[in-house]
Amino acid sequence: MASAGTPSSTSPDKNGSGASRSRKGAGVSNPWSVLRHRNYRLFFYGQSISVIGTWMTRVATAWLVYRLTKSPLLLGTVTFAGQIPTFLVSPIAGVWVDRLNRHQVLIWTQAISCVQSFLLAAFTFTGQINIPWIIALNILQGVVNAFDIPARQSFVVQMVEDKADLGKGIAINSSMATTARLIGPSIAGLLIAATGEGWCFFLDGVSYIAVIASLLAMRITVPQAPIKQTSTFVALREGWEYVTGFLPIRTILTLFSLNSLMGYPYVVLMPIFAVQVLHGGPHTLGFLMGGVGLGALTAALSLASRESVRGLLTNLPVWASIFGAGLIVFGLSHTFWLSFIAVYFAGLGMMSGMASSNTILQTLVSEDKRGRVMSYYTMGFVGMTPFGALLAGTVAHIIPATPLWFARGTPLSGTQWTIMMNGVVVILGAVWFFTRLPAIRKVVRPIYREMGILPPRQELAAPQIES
Repeated sequence: MASAGTPSSTSPDKNGSGASRSRKGAGVSNPWSVLRHRNYRLFFYGQSISVIGTWMTRVATAWLVYRLTKSPLLLGTVTFAGQIPTFLVSPIAGVWVDRLNRHQVLIWTQAISCVQSFLLAAFTFTGQINIPWIIALNILQGVVNAFDIPARQSFVVQMVEDKADLGKGIAINSSMATTARLIGPSIAGLLIAATGEGWCFFLDGVSYIAVIASLLAMRITVPQAPIKQTSTFVALREGWEYVTGFLPIRTILTLFSLNSLMGYPYVVLMPIFAVQVLHGGPHTLGFLMGGVGLGALTAALSLASRESVRGLLTNLPVWASIFGAGLIVFGLSHTFWLSFIAVYFAGLGMMSGMASSNTILQTLVSEDKRGRVMSYYTMGFVGMTPFGALLAGTVAHIIPATPLWFARGTPLSGTQWTIMMNGVVVILGAVWFFTRLPAIRKVVRPIYREMGILPPRQELAAPQIES
């Protein structure tokens, strides 16, 4: 797609995949068939190990900050400090991801992340760790992520030679990340209880070696699309005009960013729920994070079984509503099993919306702007979360414990009220997106027909909901 509303550069005439999409329709297929691509298979195995370590570090960092400070405000502040660089740097990083060799970019980002994890481990083992060091190292990781995430998302196209498998590759990426979300926090909870946070950081550093080795073993045969050499400012402006001028991408990223701002920060406040609301410890935190991961894994495997992108657009407000409802129930709950069920559905809605948005964007975006579009996706996913974490931590700190007006018994804490209010905002965002669907479909349908995802107009016997 050279410009907003025109057919994508990944049209069937250029990659040969449109006809297969048209023939297969929207049925169910083997989600693991994407592993037949050697480069993707290498990436999958290496990244599977690395992401488990990443989630161990996330849980260990949250627990360490809470152990040192007992403050929801500082939990939000540390998350803000670690992710705000991603928000600020991502647009420029997207320009360079389009220009640089994405394979080499990923090798460097993984190597720097490896060093960052070993430094966290060293400071923790020696007793030198404190909030300033945690913030400084998180800022470093935030800058790295600004390059790593759009490069990794864009690199899928080069690892998966058959574009008909692109959707599966994105969904399997999500299943890999969510399996790690299920396994990593559980291991972290056990390690923290047995030995402390340091070993989580150390094992995360070791896990990066696996993905670096997989990247070095790859043989890249699909070239990166060349782009015209312009100044960074001009390239930034082109990317911004492309994103804001194309209705489907603009609307999807708006809903995605709202969910990141108001929905995702519940993970940051999870240690407070584990200790103060459910009266547990690191094991409780690990199980709750595992519940999120189990819901996200269910979503990812379901999406990976889809044969086509058809239907994903219509489902986006549904998944956002499930996400918001899960947050509301989680905020209300004082029992572990109800909380576990609530975070399962929150994880299901969250990952379904995230992976569906990614698949639709990767399908529609022009190849020469892929890095820049995925940088805005990164801003929406990672970049908005620090603002949400800081906002949620501040609101939770301010709101007093207050009972529901229609119920008696244990009052809800400020943290619980915050998560419930965030859930309501997420649902309102889903309603807004639903009202925009007719206009989005009007733009997307011709593109899908051109790509072979939808049959030509003359073959349609009756009006259908196709997007």
